[in-house]
Amino acid sequence: MRVLIKWLDDHLERSVILVNYAVLAGIIFVEVIRRFAFAEQAAWSTTIPIYLFLWVVWAGCAYNVKTRSHLRFDELRARLPRGGQMACLALDALLWLVFSGIVIVYTGEQVLVARENFSIVPGTDDVMQWWFYLATPLAFALLIVRVLQNLVQDIAAYRAGRPLVIRSSAFREERA
Repeated sequence: MRVLIKWLDDHLERSVILVNYAVLAGIIFVEVIRRFAFAEQAAWSTTIPIYLFLWVVWAGCAYNVKTRSHLRFDELRARLPRGGQMACLALDALLWLVFSGIVIVYTGEQVLVARENFSIVPGTDDVMQWWFYLATPLAFALLIVRVLQNLVQDIAAYRAGRPLVIRSSAFREERA
């Protein structure tokens, strides 16, 4: 069980992104060939890839928070004293938590409405829209987990006197 949790912690977002992107690209590839070579196309082939893109985007958002490679303004923070840097990291975490809570509440309502109305994906007979809409609240719930993981690491680093992660991991890799 512990191995599974470790694997999920390390690979969940990338796996979700990879699977959904591969299916999305596969559908588009096959349907473009069918459209131009055989003059036919599945009715759902223009809507399912868009819904799969929701999973790619929001899993990517959680992944970027996990790796700290999301958009942020690091130049000022890097020049702040250590306490100011920690305050900025804590403020970031608070803002992410509040924003994620708002997103979960309102997109959760959208999922419930689509589920209660038995909304199906256009061009299909039995593929439910809410399956795809669920991507947003689930990804933001995962984002909350990633924010809390980062905050715990930041607090531990601050207390131990270790350097705080101010620049994103992508930036550190480029500079190394």
